[in-house]
Amino acid sequence: MPGAPLSFAATFHSGVLGIMLHTLSALFALYAFWVLLSGFFTPFLLSAGLGCALAVVLFAHRMDVIDDEGHPIHVGWRALCSYWPWLLKEVVKSSWDVSRRILDPRLPISPVLVRFKPSQKTELGLVIHANSITLTPGTISVQVEP
Repeated sequence: MPGAPLSFAATFHSGVLGIMLHTLSALFALYAFWVLLSGFFTPFLLSAGLGCALAVVLFAHRMDVIDDEGHPIHVGWRALCSYWPWLLKEVVKSSWDVSRRILDPRLPISPVLVRFKPSQKTELGLVIHANSITLTPGTISVQVEP
């Protein structure tokens, strides 16, 4: 509808404010990941890690790859807190099944190609679904269409 005001969420995630929010969120995520993997907390190394994270974010911003799809901060915490345990459970179950089939050659292996209509509505949802399938051992996503 022309002339209709945008909602707060649409205004917030678009424009300069949305870009700044995505950029700062990416910087925080990269720096937190660096600190987690480093394990060193000296001032020099903490500042070096911040410099590296800042350089990566600046390059990513210059290449215009920080957006809603590349860095989806709009996905809710509640959804992530239920998704990650479910995915971990499915990966463990699939790993156990594949390991049993490798170690006991008498167990049947019957590869099949399954086609189904996904329930996800957005491109991000489709990509997350396809990657979840590919992460579980013994499976692969071939083609994804809405």
